[in-house]
Amino acid sequence: MTVGDGDTDAQLAASAKQGNRAAFDGLVRRHKDPIYRFVRRYIGQPDDAYDVLQNCFIAAWEGLSRYDTGRPFSPWLRVIALNKCRDFGRRQTVRRLFLKAFANEPVPEVITSPNGADDAEADTAKLAALDRAIADLPPLYKEPLLLTVVSGLSHQEAAQILGTTSKGVEMRLYRARRRIQQTMNIKEGEG
Repeated sequence: MTVGDGDTDAQLAASAKQGNRAAFDGLVRRHKDPIYRFVRRYIGQPDDAYDVLQNCFIAAWEGLSRYDTGRPFSPWLRVIALNKCRDFGRRQTVRRLFLKAFANEPVPEVITSPNGADDAEADTAKLAALDRAIADLPPLYKEPLLLTVVSGLSHQEAAQILGTTSKGVEMRLYRARRRIQQTMNIKEGEG
């Protein structure tokens, strides 16, 4: 099968499922940017996000035999990405606990201040603060926020991925936005 840009996700996934690496590469090219944006916002660090993204696509390739080609590919891939983000978060928590347990003194957090910086630097600092605020949200709030706002899914689509209702997603989004607003207000007041 020749892989073209006109092929649907279902066609590419069916071909990839039969071992066609070029078809899977087509899926990767098609989905890597939106999945990266999702992972980047979840993780909060660009370098770590690339590692998680790579693990996501490796898991997708290895899990193709379990993929139901009658269902949309993108939500299936987002579930994998979400699980890889959760795995990363658990590993980071364990690392922090070990560091805290064995460190002689706590490691200070470095917070950059945009004071005296030009507008571009101030915007960059605000965006970095927003990224940290999103990354620091508990998964209960972070996941629906990223699935709807960053990935553009509807509340119903996010609810299906998260195993909840669209009303549950709506409530979690409300709480996520409030927490981000409170965090950003606190950090802006300090800086």
